[in-house]
Amino acid sequence: MTFKRRLFLFSFGIGMGCLLAWGIYGNRLGNTDWMPNHRIKLRLKSTLIKATPEAEAMLSPMHLDLADLRLAMDSCDIDFSDSKRSEDSLVYFVYGTVRGQQVHYMAATLRDFRTDSTATLVSIKLGGR
Repeated sequence: MTFKRRLFLFSFGIGMGCLLAWGIYGNRLGNTDWMPNHRIKLRLKSTLIKATPEAEAMLSPMHLDLADLRLAMDSCDIDFSDSKRSEDSLVYFVYGTVRGQQVHYMAATLRDFRTDSTATLVSIKLGGR
């Protein structure tokens, strides 16, 4: 095999490898938050706009509202061990510090976000896990 042939095959392999790597990882360069924890936080941060009447009653003595929960979402953690999945809904337990208070709350969403994309605050309590 001549040097030109080896150089051609080497260049072809490098080119195919670069195309494959760009195809697999190229779209992730702008958004590095593709892990489940970050995706759920992003979804709750943008869709947590409703609360059940019981949750509203729990929020008022804490002097918090849904906007405070959305703003603090980046510093909160998702408790995957308590989270529940059913055929049509997803229930997430989130804990973290919101305006200096340690809170633990439950938010529910529909699995099919095309049906209803909003998340609903179901309950909230003071304290960590």
